[in-house]
Amino acid sequence: MIVAQFIAEWKKPELNERVAAQEHFLDLCRLLGHPTPAEADATGAGFCVEKGAAKCGGGDGFALVRKRGFFGWESEGKRKDLAGTPHRAADLAP
Repeated sequence: MIVAQFIAEWKKPELNERVAAQEHFLDLCRLLGHPTPAEADATGAGFCVEKGAAKCGGGDGFALVRKRGFFGWESEGKRKDLAGTPHRAADLAP
């Protein structure tokens, strides 16, 4: 995938939030030449989409994408407030 294709694809996505977020991340991997979660980790133990995770304060949560020891990725749909997103991602245990 080249930058122009990525921009054209994601300028005005019509997919719902859940599907769009996953596809957006996978296309970003392709654009950057990085293996997708399934390509890099067939078991999903360290790098995967929609990973269940314990919250630091107790309870369970999800990370849209999680690469253990590197990052958690969260996304919101169009016209949604991102103000709480960093806090939700930070609540997930490493």
